[in-house]
Amino acid sequence: MRLTVLGCAGSFPGPDSPCSAYLVEADGFRLLVDFGTGSLGALQRYPGIDGVDAILLSHLHCDHMLDACSYVVVRRYNPSGPLPTLPLYGPSGTAERLSRIYGPDYQKSTVDDVYDVHTLESGALEIGPFQVVAERMNHPVETFGFRIEHGGASLAYSADTGVTEALVNLARDADLLLCEASYLDSEPHPADLHLTGREAGEHARKAGARRLVLTHLVHAWGDEAATLAEATAAFDGPVELAKPGHSYDLPARR
Repeated sequence: MRLTVLGCAGSFPGPDSPCSAYLVEADGFRLLVDFGTGSLGALQRYPGIDGVDAILLSHLHCDHMLDACSYVVVRRYNPSGPLPTLPLYGPSGTAERLSRIYGPDYQKSTVDDVYDVHTLESGALEIGPFQVVAERMNHPVETFGFRIEHGGASLAYSADTGVTEALVNLARDADLLLCEASYLDSEPHPADLHLTGREAGEHARKAGARRLVLTHLVHAWGDEAATLAEATAAFDGPVELAKPGHSYDLPARR
């Protein structure tokens, strides 16, 4: 199983990074986890613009799903003809949100010809070769974190969340925890919205994760070095900042 970071900026694109989008690959299957603002451009560097087999959206904030609207054009108006309907998994209201953004009259601007939308619930599901567990996170809108497994390898993704035991459960003994770290402890910030670097490290430590990669970094307002230092002080395993274009191979453990 391979994870490739397409974008890791939080809230809005940074000068060098689109918003959240992560490509997870195994057995020739490509799962796109989140599809945030600007990430459609980065996608074209990897499997190609039509090389996605399924999409998994954590929640419906623009920095995690907006380019799924732009992708309608790619699949509907391909010069070789419309591409096959693509499975898309997201929270309740996903199809309506995509339709409303794509066209002002969403009842006439459906995206049913492009996406086969499946509504997420907490629990287990299969997407291609992947075993996925979805759990509700601590965020103001319906948001799911994920655990993705294949061949004994495991990846946990926090999506957007405040402090929650649900993330610890998802990341239990995971090979890699891809965890948001939007805030610093030293700066004022609201509760139950996002994590600090320290809190990301604490979740990884409690879960016994083997590796921690920090994402959802707000470049214009944040301090990446301080965020990394906070997480490193709280977690004694390997910690690094997500970077667009970086890939991580998670070897099978069978």
